[in-house]
Amino acid sequence: MLDDRVRAVLARLEQEDAREREQNVPREQRARQIARTTGQFLFAFVAPQADCEVLEIGGSRGYSTVWLGAGVRHLGGRVLSLEHDPAKVDDWRRNIADAGLEQWVDLVPGDAFETLPAIDDVFDVVFLDAEKEQYEELFRIARGKLEPGAVVIADNVLSHEETLGAYSRARQADPTLESVTLPLDRGLELSVVLRNG
Repeated sequence: MLDDRVRAVLARLEQEDAREREQNVPREQRARQIARTTGQFLFAFVAPQADCEVLEIGGSRGYSTVWLGAGVRHLGGRVLSLEHDPAKVDDWRRNIADAGLEQWVDLVPGDAFETLPAIDDVFDVVFLDAEKEQYEELFRIARGKLEPGAVVIADNVLSHEETLGAYSRARQADPTLESVTLPLDRGLELSVVLRNG
Protein backbone atom coordinates (compact mmCIF):
# COMPACT_ATOMS: atom_id res chain seq x y z
CA MET A 1 0.00 0.00 0.00
CA LEU A 2 1.13 3.55 -0.62
CA ASP A 3 1.80 4.70 2.92
CA ASP A 4 3.77 7.82 3.83
CA ARG A 5 7.14 6.04 3.76
CA VAL A 6 6.56 4.66 0.28
CA ARG A 7 5.28 7.97 -1.03
CA ALA A 8 8.29 9.82 0.41
CA VAL A 9 10.79 7.49 -1.28
CA LEU A 10 8.96 7.66 -4.61
CA ALA A 11 8.87 11.47 -4.47
CA ARG A 12 12.58 11.68 -3.61
CA LEU A 13 13.56 9.34 -6.44
CA GLU A 14 11.41 11.27 -8.91
CA GLN A 15 13.16 14.50 -7.87
CA GLU A 16 16.59 12.87 -8.19
CA ASP A 17 15.75 11.55 -11.65
CA ALA A 18 14.50 14.95 -12.85
CA ARG A 19 17.61 16.66 -11.46
CA GLU A 20 19.96 14.19 -13.17
CA ARG A 21 18.20 14.68 -16.50
CA GLU A 22 18.38 18.48 -16.18
CA GLN A 23 22.10 18.25 -15.40
CA ASN A 24 22.69 15.93 -18.36
CA VAL A 25 24.22 13.24 -16.16
CA PRO A 26 25.51 10.46 -18.46
CA ARG A 27 22.87 7.85 -19.20
CA GLU A 28 24.82 5.01 -17.59
CA GLN A 29 25.05 6.90 -14.30
CA ARG A 30 21.38 7.92 -14.11
CA ALA A 31 18.68 5.89 -12.41
CA ARG A 32 16.98 5.38 -15.79
CA GLN A 33 13.80 4.67 -13.88
CA ILE A 34 10.33 4.11 -15.25
CA ALA A 35 7.79 6.90 -15.58
CA ARG A 36 5.48 7.45 -12.62
CA THR A 37 2.38 6.33 -14.53
CA THR A 38 4.16 3.09 -15.46
CA GLY A 39 4.83 2.62 -11.74
CA GLN A 40 1.16 3.18 -11.00
CA PHE A 41 0.28 0.62 -13.68
CA LEU A 42 2.63 -1.97 -12.15
CA PHE A 43 1.17 -1.33 -8.69
CA ALA A 44 -2.39 -1.70 -10.01
CA PHE A 45 -1.44 -4.86 -11.90
CA VAL A 46 0.05 -6.77 -8.95
CA ALA A 47 -1.96 -5.39 -6.00
CA PRO A 48 -5.19 -7.36 -6.71
CA GLN A 49 -3.32 -10.69 -6.98
CA ALA A 50 -3.03 -12.82 -3.85
CA ASP A 51 0.45 -14.21 -3.17
CA CYS A 52 1.82 -12.61 -6.33
CA GLU A 53 5.41 -13.66 -7.09
CA VAL A 54 7.22 -11.01 -9.15
CA LEU A 55 10.60 -11.16 -10.89
CA GLU A 56 12.11 -7.80 -11.78
CA ILE A 57 15.01 -7.86 -14.21
CA GLY A 58 16.76 -4.50 -13.89
CA GLY A 59 16.05 -2.97 -10.48
CA SER A 60 18.33 0.09 -10.79
CA ARG A 61 17.94 2.19 -7.61
CA GLY A 62 14.62 0.59 -6.72
CA TYR A 63 11.99 3.02 -8.02
CA SER A 64 10.00 0.36 -9.89
CA THR A 65 10.75 -2.12 -7.10
CA VAL A 66 9.05 0.18 -4.59
CA TRP A 67 5.92 0.30 -6.74
CA LEU A 68 5.92 -3.48 -7.14
CA GLY A 69 6.73 -4.13 -3.47
CA ALA A 70 3.98 -1.81 -2.29
CA GLY A 71 1.61 -3.66 -4.63
CA VAL A 72 2.40 -7.21 -3.50
CA ARG A 73 2.24 -6.14 0.13
CA HIS A 74 -1.50 -5.55 -0.33
CA LEU A 75 -2.58 -9.23 -0.63
CA GLY A 76 0.73 -10.96 0.01
CA GLY A 77 3.53 -11.85 -2.34
CA ARG A 78 7.15 -11.16 -3.02
CA VAL A 79 9.37 -9.29 -5.45
CA LEU A 80 12.76 -10.65 -6.45
CA SER A 81 14.81 -7.93 -8.13
CA LEU A 82 17.99 -8.41 -10.17
CA GLU A 83 20.55 -5.60 -10.55
CA HIS A 84 24.18 -5.75 -11.69
CA ASP A 85 25.53 -2.21 -11.03
CA PRO A 86 27.19 -2.20 -7.55
CA ALA A 87 26.55 1.53 -7.03
CA LYS A 88 22.87 1.10 -7.82
CA VAL A 89 22.67 -2.00 -5.62
CA ASP A 90 23.67 0.09 -2.58
CA ASP A 91 21.08 2.76 -3.46
CA TRP A 92 18.46 0.04 -4.05
CA ARG A 93 18.99 -1.40 -0.57
CA ARG A 94 18.74 2.02 1.08
CA ASN A 95 15.59 2.98 -0.84
CA ILE A 96 13.80 -0.30 -0.08
CA ALA A 97 14.69 0.07 3.61
CA ASP A 98 13.51 3.69 3.66
CA ALA A 99 10.21 2.56 2.11
CA GLY A 100 9.82 -0.18 4.75
CA LEU A 101 9.46 -2.94 2.16
CA GLU A 102 12.28 -5.34 3.14
CA GLN A 103 9.76 -8.02 4.16
CA TRP A 104 8.30 -8.21 0.66
CA VAL A 105 11.30 -7.51 -1.55
CA ASP A 106 14.64 -9.27 -2.09
CA LEU A 107 17.63 -8.38 -4.25
CA VAL A 108 19.94 -10.66 -6.20
CA PRO A 109 22.99 -8.60 -7.18
CA GLY A 110 25.11 -9.54 -10.18
CA ASP A 111 24.86 -10.23 -13.89
CA ALA A 112 21.36 -11.50 -14.72
CA PHE A 113 22.80 -13.94 -17.25
CA GLU A 114 24.56 -15.63 -14.33
CA THR A 115 22.03 -15.13 -11.53
CA LEU A 116 18.75 -15.75 -13.38
CA PRO A 117 19.42 -19.34 -14.49
CA ALA A 118 20.26 -20.27 -10.89
CA ILE A 119 16.91 -19.03 -9.52
CA ASP A 120 14.68 -22.03 -8.90
CA ASP A 121 11.31 -20.29 -8.54
CA VAL A 122 8.10 -19.89 -10.51
CA PHE A 123 6.80 -16.35 -11.03
CA ASP A 124 3.41 -14.84 -11.78
CA VAL A 125 4.75 -11.57 -13.20
CA VAL A 126 8.07 -10.65 -14.79
CA PHE A 127 8.97 -6.99 -15.25
CA LEU A 128 11.72 -6.65 -17.84
CA ASP A 129 13.62 -3.35 -17.80
CA ALA A 130 17.24 -4.19 -18.57
CA GLU A 131 19.63 -3.35 -21.41
CA LYS A 132 17.46 -3.31 -24.52
CA GLU A 133 19.64 -5.55 -26.69
CA GLN A 134 19.42 -8.24 -24.00
CA TYR A 135 15.61 -8.51 -23.82
CA GLU A 136 15.31 -11.48 -26.15
CA GLU A 137 17.81 -13.66 -24.29
CA LEU A 138 16.53 -12.58 -20.86
CA PHE A 139 12.97 -13.41 -21.93
CA ARG A 140 14.14 -16.84 -23.08
CA ILE A 141 15.75 -17.58 -19.70
CA ALA A 142 12.82 -16.18 -17.69
CA ARG A 143 10.27 -18.13 -19.77
CA GLY A 144 11.37 -21.34 -18.09
CA LYS A 145 10.24 -19.91 -14.74
CA LEU A 146 6.67 -19.18 -15.89
CA GLU A 147 3.51 -21.25 -16.02
CA PRO A 148 0.30 -20.60 -17.97
CA GLY A 149 -1.36 -17.45 -16.68
CA ALA A 150 1.91 -15.66 -15.96
CA VAL A 151 2.57 -12.26 -17.53
CA VAL A 152 5.76 -10.66 -18.81
CA ILE A 153 5.76 -6.84 -18.92
CA ALA A 154 8.62 -5.34 -20.95
CA ASP A 155 9.29 -1.58 -20.78
CA ASN A 156 10.58 0.80 -23.47
CA VAL A 157 9.22 -1.09 -26.48
CA LEU A 158 8.05 2.13 -28.17
CA SER A 159 10.77 4.54 -27.03
CA HIS A 160 13.38 2.02 -28.26
CA GLU A 161 11.39 0.56 -31.14
CA GLU A 162 14.48 0.33 -33.36
CA THR A 163 15.90 -2.19 -30.87
CA LEU A 164 12.77 -3.66 -29.31
CA GLY A 165 10.37 -3.74 -32.25
CA ALA A 166 11.66 -7.22 -33.05
CA TYR A 167 11.05 -8.27 -29.45
CA SER A 168 7.40 -7.17 -29.62
CA ARG A 169 6.85 -8.80 -33.01
CA ALA A 170 8.32 -12.08 -31.78
CA ARG A 171 6.05 -12.12 -28.74
CA GLN A 172 2.98 -11.31 -30.82
CA ALA A 173 3.80 -14.06 -33.33
CA ASP A 174 4.27 -16.70 -30.61
CA PRO A 175 1.17 -18.96 -30.48
CA THR A 176 1.91 -19.90 -26.86
CA LEU A 177 1.42 -16.25 -25.81
CA GLU A 178 -1.16 -13.50 -26.13
CA SER A 179 0.83 -10.29 -26.42
CA VAL A 180 -0.13 -6.66 -26.91
CA THR A 181 1.75 -3.36 -27.00
CA LEU A 182 0.39 -0.77 -24.57
CA PRO A 183 1.16 2.84 -25.57
CA LEU A 184 1.72 3.93 -21.96
CA ASP A 185 4.72 6.22 -21.39
CA ARG A 186 7.69 4.56 -23.17
CA GLY A 187 5.63 1.58 -24.30
CA LEU A 188 4.93 -1.72 -22.55
CA GLU A 189 4.69 -5.14 -24.14
CA LEU A 190 2.32 -7.36 -22.12
CA SER A 191 2.71 -11.05 -22.87
CA VAL A 192 0.38 -13.58 -21.21
CA VAL A 193 1.60 -17.18 -21.16
CA LEU A 194 -1.18 -19.38 -22.58
CA ARG A 195 0.68 -22.66 -22.48
CA ASN A 196 4.19 -23.91 -21.88
CA GLY A 197 6.45 -23.28 -24.84
